[in-house]
Amino acid sequence: MQNRLSISLKNVEIWLIGIGGTLIAINLNLVSRVNHPTNFYVYILFLFTLYLLLKEKRHQLNLESNISSSIIGTLLIGLVFIYSFFQINIGLLFLFPPLLSGFGIALLASGYKGLTQYKKELWLLGFLTIRNFMIMNKLDLTLVTAKFSTVILWYTGFKVNRSGVMIHLPTGSVEVYSACSGIDLIIDLLSLAVLFIYLFNLSWQQKIMIPIVAACLGFMVNGFRVALMAILVAQGDKEAFEYWHLGDGSLIFSIVASLFLCCFCWFLLSRNENESKNSINYSK
Repeated sequence: MQNRLSISLKNVEIWLIGIGGTLIAINLNLVSRVNHPTNFYVYILFLFTLYLLLKEKRHQLNLESNISSSIIGTLLIGLVFIYSFFQINIGLLFLFPPLLSGFGIALLASGYKGLTQYKKELWLLGFLTIRNFMIMNKLDLTLVTAKFSTVILWYTGFKVNRSGVMIHLPTGSVEVYSACSGIDLIIDLLSLAVLFIYLFNLSWQQKIMIPIVAACLGFMVNGFRVALMAILVAQGDKEAFEYWHLGDGSLIFSIVASLFLCCFCWFLLSRNENESKNSINYSK
């Protein structure tokens, strides 16, 4: 009886791994269709985090489902398949394939009662849903970015003035488009902030602080990038402008902002560790 049960569980696990792998491939394929340079890599990070979370508790998971939850789970997964292969869009439902995939496979694996086992994983997939919504409905920060970049140029000694989203230097002008407003970088850093919050043990104050710092870092780093664009236009260096605007140089600013955020989180973790050691020593 035990042998049959273990064989049955192994078969279930194999099926779930196969379905999960297929859903990962589908979601990554859907992400690659969106015109967002770092979106694919952010999804990879989130999926790797999900893998680590599930691997850590794989022996504690209760893999028992029922017919009704299996049917609902199959329908949700079917919707993701239909959207991927036929690109049919019916309202807002098909804007959220990561969350549909997560709920679908969780229902197949553990049923309605077992959904609480995947609370963290579903919250992470829920953030990917929010991220998709933010990318499709971006805030317009062009005017604020233009003002901030103008202030940077003024404080660094340039003769600069601004009219709307146009930044004017004596020998050239640059217009801040919505794509250069920094909202993409802010969304990426907020995504990293969410991963830090889920991966590490932080206080509730730190959990609030990290997303705020992430958003501020994204906005400020992009402001310096726009200021650099204005200087390059004023100097007439078109090749350098193209490199820092559209080429690999644009990704350098994203890397720098990400490193700043990582350093800030490392500082918080180091501080927490020191406080924990001090409290242990004090108790002794």
